[in-house]
Amino acid sequence: MSIQAMIDEWYPVGLFSQLDRAGHRTALMGEPIDVACDADGKARVTGGDDRVLPVRVRYGHVWSSLGAPKKELFPIPEADQPGRRFVDVGVVRVRCSPLRAVENFLDIAHFPFVHTDILGAEPHTEVQNYKVEIREEEDEVWATQVKFYQPQAAKSASGGITTEYMYRVPAPTCSVLYKTCPPRPSEWDVITLFVQPLAEDLCDVWPWMALFDDETAMTDLIHFQQTIFLQDRSILENQIPRLLPLDPGMEIPTRADLTSIAYRRWLKRHNYTYGAQLVAQ
Repeated sequence: MSIQAMIDEWYPVGLFSQLDRAGHRTALMGEPIDVACDADGKARVTGGDDRVLPVRVRYGHVWSSLGAPKKELFPIPEADQPGRRFVDVGVVRVRCSPLRAVENFLDIAHFPFVHTDILGAEPHTEVQNYKVEIREEEDEVWATQVKFYQPQAAKSASGGITTEYMYRVPAPTCSVLYKTCPPRPSEWDVITLFVQPLAEDLCDVWPWMALFDDETAMTDLIHFQQTIFLQDRSILENQIPRLLPLDPGMEIPTRADLTSIAYRRWLKRHNYTYGAQLVAQ
């Protein structure tokens, strides 16, 4: 599988807060890399033959690339908004395609069945009509006007509410979710999924959050989000095929899958095929 189209993208490779001089060994798209702090306390990423790779530190994470990114890391304006709490959730390793991990994050219909009594519950299983578009100027996939009943939409929620969502895909292995903020209905909570492709069928998932929640303990915020994603992991690791099918005829979508359809179409348009399956086998 060619990785050329995705090689110039930015990918998360670690939490900046956990870096030290000794560093740690990980991988990016099959290539071993080392992530560490240099003598000045700045993040440093090296690939094979001690090749120094480009680095950015943003949203609590170190980002790098095997190539030469043609654009800056995508913006999340809420990351600079005063009063928000920024939550580094940690990392979860998943035996699945990095593209599968992102697509699962975009799926609303599984809430009542996988995240029962948290993000969904029967009989509230219907996905209402919502809007999906590929925004040409930003070159991003967006889903808006998404509404779903949730028994506990966030750690800060005190009871069941109908939550409104917006989904945004600004990069092939990253997604940003904006959802109703229970303490501040005029604002959005921001929950992101930053996915590090270790191989085509293996990834590290780094969730990160920017919330308005002054009361919940940080450990509780982290535990809540980890609980959600660990529930997802068991589903992701049992999906067949392991790679994400891009041929429309390989899996049968439903009306609830509009975001997934747009995401797959966007991936195919850009030849973002590392972690994808192009034809039926």
